[in-house]
Amino acid sequence: MSLILKYFFFFILLTSLASAEEVRVFDFTEEEFKTLEVRKVRGADAKTSYSLGKNENGNYLKALADNSASGLGKEIKIDLNKTPYLNITWKVEKDLKGINEKSKKGHDYAARVFVVKKTGATPLSNRAMNYVFSSNEDINTSHPSPYTKKSIDYVLSSTKEQLNEWVTVKINVKDHFKKFHNLELDKINGVAIMADTDNSGLISISYYQNIYFSSK
Repeated sequence: MSLILKYFFFFILLTSLASAEEVRVFDFTEEEFKTLEVRKVRGADAKTSYSLGKNENGNYLKALADNSASGLGKEIKIDLNKTPYLNITWKVEKDLKGINEKSKKGHDYAARVFVVKKTGATPLSNRAMNYVFSSNEDINTSHPSPYTKKSIDYVLSSTKEQLNEWVTVKINVKDHFKKFHNLELDKINGVAIMADTDNSGLISISYYQNIYFSSK
């Protein structure tokens, strides 16, 4: 191979790496975990239990919800013009089969990832995309939360097809805020993880790994 061709392929490689920009949201390290506050949902009897683990693909977070509801949130500004795609690797080991997730009595998910945009002075005025690992609904279906139309539940994965297996998903958050909230966003303000079973009173077990935003 000529020297010119070697430089050409090296340039292509660098361009490819530079264009695939990534912004990690959670690392699931002990140091990070100490900085994350577990926030119990108002009205829930108990907090979901979160713990760290590690496998061949790196660190992960385990969530055990037993008639409980709480989340782990991080304030982070993501430039959706540069990195509009949310990537999640997750798994549900024990699901919530048989509940009506569209109702207040059954509005529980073994795994959720919220993406939040502040649109007012109070949390109730914020808009959110709630990406869920459903136990009963089909993938790529959606509906407003039964508690507020300002949060949209969107099914990225379902135990109807993917129980107890690691699943990696990707979604364009910028497009979704435009489609479901009619908002042209440049940035979002925060991301949160939650596993909750306070409405159904059931038990769920789930895992999260490799949550990040990417350019493509």
